[in-house]
Amino acid sequence: MGFDAAALPVFPWDLLEPYRRRAAQYPDGLIDLSVGTPVDPTPEVLREALSAASDAAGYPATIGTAGLRQAVADHYAAWRGVPDLPPQGVLPTIGSKELVAQLPSLLGLGLGDVVVHPVVAYPTYDVGARLAGATPVPANSPEQIPAAMRDQVKLVWLNSPGNPDGRVAGRSDLTTWVEWARRHGAVVASDECYAALAWEEPWVSAGVPSLLDPQVGDGSLDGLLSLYSLSKQSNAAGYRAAWLVGDPRLVARIAGLRKHMGMMMPAPVQAAMAAGLADHAHVAAQREVYGRRRRVLLGAVREAGYVLEGSAAGLYLWFTTPDRQDCWETVADLAGLGILVAPGAFYGEAGRAFVRMALTGTDQDVAAAAGRLAGA
Repeated sequence: MGFDAAALPVFPWDLLEPYRRRAAQYPDGLIDLSVGTPVDPTPEVLREALSAASDAAGYPATIGTAGLRQAVADHYAAWRGVPDLPPQGVLPTIGSKELVAQLPSLLGLGLGDVVVHPVVAYPTYDVGARLAGATPVPANSPEQIPAAMRDQVKLVWLNSPGNPDGRVAGRSDLTTWVEWARRHGAVVASDECYAALAWEEPWVSAGVPSLLDPQVGDGSLDGLLSLYSLSKQSNAAGYRAAWLVGDPRLVARIAGLRKHMGMMMPAPVQAAMAAGLADHAHVAAQREVYGRRRRVLLGAVREAGYVLEGSAAGLYLWFTTPDRQDCWETVADLAGLGILVAPGAFYGEAGRAFVRMALTGTDQDVAAAAGRLAGA
């Protein structure tokens, strides 16, 4: 049975267009902080590697080059607390969003199966479940899953640091999900794309834990998958440079299906990814840029009377009004200042009182937005 396209939600960003037009009427113009699109240059180390590998006449392998797979394994060992990751458990993907949307289908889920995702969440987790014919269920803990559905859960999505709310799951939180999922025969997939951007302790000093941390899964990768991307930490969103890593058995199964689908990452992008992963200096430099912008916007948001929640890591500020007014009212208020933000309703009903502001404006735009907020 095919999926019913009519059952999919309206593409959320289309609903923001009237507010974009309103914000564009502000005398000094629109400042768009609604989408987390990097605006800074892609680092030279990636660009040079891409250029050097541009003579790529042959088809690339779906599973990726040995060099890229080893670079990913080395990255997890050096920065994510995951030593001895088997390179055969690595699979490059054409951005992380396409894998989020396809994973339930690639795992063979369908009618009668349940996909769990965070209560406040990136909408593609929900959409991917629907595309497979499965049922999406929001839950922040196993106890929040309806009892009648628990035996039907086949996939649990985690997102840490969270988009949009910037919340970080500690090792004990991750372990709780892993133990529950293994008892129920479910796969756990963790979207960890913002892990390099921690702003509050203990995550700045200790790092954001990965689902693949040996302390989380009792030393086993069984049933565990991690997603990561260079879009944010390396300003490479246009490269669509991401990967899936974890349980080699699951990765091999998914890779086999993607071979049939022709899902191959271009060879020059694979070379750029490997080079970018070997150079942490540009990641640290970009983190400093986002940290500076965050301090400016955070101060302005608080000065304007808004209330911040979460936002301990990632590329966004997640905030509400003291009386928790509807998110669309806050979007309209800020559009009146020429600032466009994302309504929390895009991320589930639990986000109805919040808005999401991205840190991905230029220094000039961030300073201007802060000035407008202070003036208001």
